[in-house]
Amino acid sequence: MRVLAILLLLFCAATNAAPLEAVGTVEPIFTPGGDAEGAIVAALAGAKRNIRVQAYLLTSRAVAYGLIAAKRRGIEVEVLADSEMVRKGEYSLIPQLVANGIPVWLETRYAIAHNKVIIVDADGPEAIVITGSFNFTHSAQEHNAENMLLFRGNPALTRAYLDNWLRHRDESVTFAGVKK
Repeated sequence: MRVLAILLLLFCAATNAAPLEAVGTVEPIFTPGGDAEGAIVAALAGAKRNIRVQAYLLTSRAVAYGLIAAKRRGIEVEVLADSEMVRKGEYSLIPQLVANGIPVWLETRYAIAHNKVIIVDADGPEAIVITGSFNFTHSAQEHNAENMLLFRGNPALTRAYLDNWLRHRDESVTFAGVKK
């Protein structure tokens, strides 16, 4: 454990990132076997104010329908997506999100926008940050060896993810290709 703490401090020093206090809870989920998709859908269903997503690929109907259902409940839902995956991805559900009134921005600045992040109710004490290797796809749930973490009750971590999400949104273009 001490070696891990030293490695974390060295990483933070090398990347100019400040270590964050370990508060709240962390729920790890591994696929196949664990229900990462179900955990995401439950978090979306529990949202009270806002949901922000960073997706490399979104083909999971359960996740897309969860986002659409949240939007219909009056939750503010916003999505950042990798532009190439939307352009080339014949199974991408991003167009359906847009058709249901969810604003989507495409990340074009990077070779790959490979983030897989969902931030639920970033401004509240019940905030959830979901991240890991898990793409929002059926294959990630059923066929791939993936991991996902749900962080609850850590305002500093939530703020760090929200700040990164906002920075990426500001560097992106809307789904229609018009600069924000």
